[in-house]
Amino acid sequence: MHAIIWPEGYIPGECDNFASNEVIVKGLSVAEVWPFLAIPARWPAYYANSSDIRFHDGEGEALTPQRRFFFRTFGFPVEAQVVECVPPEPGQPARLAWHGWAGEGATRLDVHHAWLLEDLPGGRLRILTQETQNGEPAKDLARARPNPMINGHQDWLVGLAEAARRAKRG
Repeated sequence: MHAIIWPEGYIPGECDNFASNEVIVKGLSVAEVWPFLAIPARWPAYYANSSDIRFHDGEGEALTPQRRFFFRTFGFPVEAQVVECVPPEPGQPARLAWHGWAGEGATRLDVHHAWLLEDLPGGRLRILTQETQNGEPAKDLARARPNPMINGHQDWLVGLAEAARRAKRG
């Protein structure tokens, strides 16, 4: 199985907080799930922890390389820019990652949120999302129990798969 590609400064274990979530589901493909991830306007319909999504350029609806966007999640207003976008290709995993930031000075939070979707043998799909964070808010999140990032991102994964299943059923 493939792994997330990490930029310098956001490597797990070398940052202030790290969350990793994964599901493997049967009966879905990367191509069926990708539009529910790559089009942020769809997120609030299946992931209640996202809202107020908009693009800085006002054009299009999908995440593309270097695209700037805004959304709210975990109580943070997040500015973000896509740093990796590899749409589905047969035999290759799809990848999506953004650098997000919120606040300034002591309240600044910087994140690298990455997704990897890959078709597995037997009609199975692996969805992996991982996020690394730096800053004082990240340190606070890392100490919280239960970990809100782990729980929130698991909700996102489950909701993403369910949204694709509903669409497939028609």
